Amino acid sequence: MSRVADSVRIGFAGDVMFGRLVNETQQRRPPDAVWGSMREQLVGLDGLFVNLECCLSTRGRKWDRTYHPFHFRADPAWAIPALRDADVSWVTLANNHVLDYGDVALEDTVSALDSAAIPFSGAGRTETEAWDPARVVVGGLDVALVAFTDNMPEFAVDADTESPGTAYVGIDPDDEACLERVGRALERAGEDDPDLLVASLHWGPNMREYPPPSFRRFAHWLVDAGVDILHGHSAHVFQGVEVYNGAVILYDTGDFVDDYVVHDGLRNDRSFLFVFEVDTDGRLLELRLVPTEIADFAVHRAFPSVASWSRETMRARSASFGTAFETDGDGLRVSLG
Repeated sequence: MSRVADSVRIGFAGDVMFGRLVNETQQRRPPDAVWGSMREQLVGLDGLFVNLECCLSTRGRKWDRTYHPFHFRADPAWAIPALRDADVSWVTLANNHVLDYGDVALEDTVSALDSAAIPFSGAGRTETEAWDPARVVVGGLDVALVAFTDNMPEFAVDADTESPGTAYVGIDPDDEACLERVGRALERAGEDDPDLLVASLHWGPNMREYPPPSFRRFAHWLVDAGVDILHGHSAHVFQGVEVYNGAVILYDTGDFVDDYVVHDGLRNDRSFLFVFEVDTDGRLLELRLVPTEIADFAVHRAFPSVASWSRETMRARSASFGTAFETDGDGLRVSLG
């Protein structure tokens, strides 16, 4: 992949789920094996932002306070080296699995990330920590990141009891309480004028190819409030890309690494690495989509036939947004500058 002169390259990926069979398999292979044939692509980025769809702990008990059928955790002894091997710059913990093994496992997750100097947003020991933005510097760019979720209200951080949890909000563009809560987080993130403001949302139900109209209106509200990149995830399948008022909305980035059962039609094992080229002033220049596929509990560059399917599927799912893609090798490209 060629590089734009005097630019910074920032990658976004969807769900990184290191638990269950991924965790079991990784006990027998080196940490970097989970990145498969995508490893070289990942370490060549200036920054990499992902949704960490599990807790990092060997302690705790499965969540049983409400119905919750799936529980994901990974041993931090290999998971942290794997994240560091790929130079992951930040993770969001605002999802429906970070409390799968209770408060103690969330505490272990936060401690492990802190010890590894990997910033995070979207969950924490307190309400303030869960809702606070993260600030990271990648390639000389100052990036502010906020994260929240509309999944599992039972996981929400509780300010009254000071229990740990997620930055939960019922996402509704017509709800003033929602807009006020998210707006406060965006205001804090925008302090000191970062070069880029990113909002990462774990939103909506599984296995949906298109976002509902309310999500599109909420995404536009976020951009109008100052967000430059919206990093969506939760559906387990990639959704369309929209360019709106100079910002980019990734409605859902799909799955990047996991052990999930594959839906034959929706192909939740296929997605992209979404790579932005950004100039040194924070202006978005272009977006490139690198096709990926999960195999052997690792992420790989997609084979040509798979890449072709993903390109055409992304074009179809983005058609209603008017997004103009160019074919870029085995992937796609959107000019933004």
